[in-house]
Amino acid sequence: MTKARTIIRKALAKGHEMGLKPLSVIVLDSGGHVKAFEREDGAAPGRFAIAHGKAYGSVMLGMAGTAQMARAEQQGYFMNAVNGAYGGQVVPVPGGVLVRDKKGAIIGAVGLTGDTSDNDAIAAAAGIEAAGLTAEI
Repeated sequence: MTKARTIIRKALAKGHEMGLKPLSVIVLDSGGHVKAFEREDGAAPGRFAIAHGKAYGSVMLGMAGTAQMARAEQQGYFMNAVNGAYGGQVVPVPGGVLVRDKKGAIIGAVGLTGDTSDNDAIAAAAGIEAAGLTAEI
């Protein structure tokens, strides 16, 4: 099983453990390409775009969703410009989690959506850590 599938399986398991609403989770590589995606039964069909936007913004900016949200609150013009540059694909909120290897290099990002953004980030981080990698929320 690839690490991407492990991340998804363990993130969804954490969501079940926490009693979260139906989730959707995506794993992107360091170039922003989709490695894996899963949407649970009952999750809204539009969740792919939200999960992708959370992860895409994280990997393309090298900045996790929590940091992106803080930046958007402080410098909305910057995040608006970034979103324009990336074709409106960035969703700057928690739930976009950077994935780092053992040396600290960014190797991808996970986007998780379906519950509150903070809960999304917790479940995503659990999946990343279960795969033996480091999560940056």
